[in-house]
Amino acid sequence: MSNQQQFVAVYLITGFLESGKTTLINSMLQDEQFSRGQKTLLICCEEGMEEYDEYVLAHTDTTVVTFDSADEITTERFRELDKKYQPQRVIIEYNSVWTIERLGKCMMPRKWEMVQIMTTVDATTFENYFTNMRQIMTDPMKVSDLVIFNRCDPAVVKSPWRRQVKAINPGLNVLFENTDGTSEDGVADEDLPYDMKASVIDIADEYLPIFYLDSMDHPERYDRKTVRFVGQCFNEKQLPKGFVLFGRLAMTCCADDIAPIGWITQGTMKPGAKGFVRLTASCKRVTQGEEAMLMLTEVRTEPAPAPKEKYLSFN
Repeated sequence: MSNQQQFVAVYLITGFLESGKTTLINSMLQDEQFSRGQKTLLICCEEGMEEYDEYVLAHTDTTVVTFDSADEITTERFRELDKKYQPQRVIIEYNSVWTIERLGKCMMPRKWEMVQIMTTVDATTFENYFTNMRQIMTDPMKVSDLVIFNRCDPAVVKSPWRRQVKAINPGLNVLFENTDGTSEDGVADEDLPYDMKASVIDIADEYLPIFYLDSMDHPERYDRKTVRFVGQCFNEKQLPKGFVLFGRLAMTCCADDIAPIGWITQGTMKPGAKGFVRLTASCKRVTQGEEAMLMLTEVRTEPAPAPKEKYLSFN
């Protein structure tokens, strides 16, 4: 292990048997952006129908160790594996029937650090398990960063499922993977923190990051609607006369990564104008090449005080 590496990243993939854990891990290993040539220890806490590709394991320098019993979930066993294989990264495929509590009570080796927890869910059995085995199913979700529903029917409305798991852990992200190869976030109008049925949708400053991300993912949701929020104009050289970038300065990851984000807006506002204004604008979904985007047209502007937070944050 390189002396420069200060810790061993641990990724926990949990869920019921046959919920898609192995498929997810296979895709992670085959993603060069994820693998990066790091020596990986894959600890499997069950043997499912899906198997790992031996070529992929060899190509990504991944060693698989299978635990046959929950009794193997011990600090001593993890330390033994760390000493034997000296991994640069650890992935744990964990059957939630063994309970997340058992794993949580087990102290990891000193340099092992949990960096991400993902829970996989088979959409075809979710409602049955949620009703009859709720605690076992939902306990991992309480500590997860991401819940992935797979094998979804593209026609099924996903927002009720999304609300159920967000009620368990409001901070987690939810992704639905459909059987036709598409994916979606399951967000419906009623899930958003502003009134999508209002004649003018007022977007409070703290919800502007949500509006920005949702309008990028779902421009059709705002098509022909009217929005109102506080922002400022930014000069974008490539925009023609009568158009500006209207939005806010945003900190996407750290103080060194600050840049303007916003929407191309047509109106009378001047590029580079100082100060903040409250913009009322009509929305239109447009296409640029193969990409769909939301464009705004100024209806009204009025001076506004500077927001309490200098920068928008997506963290």
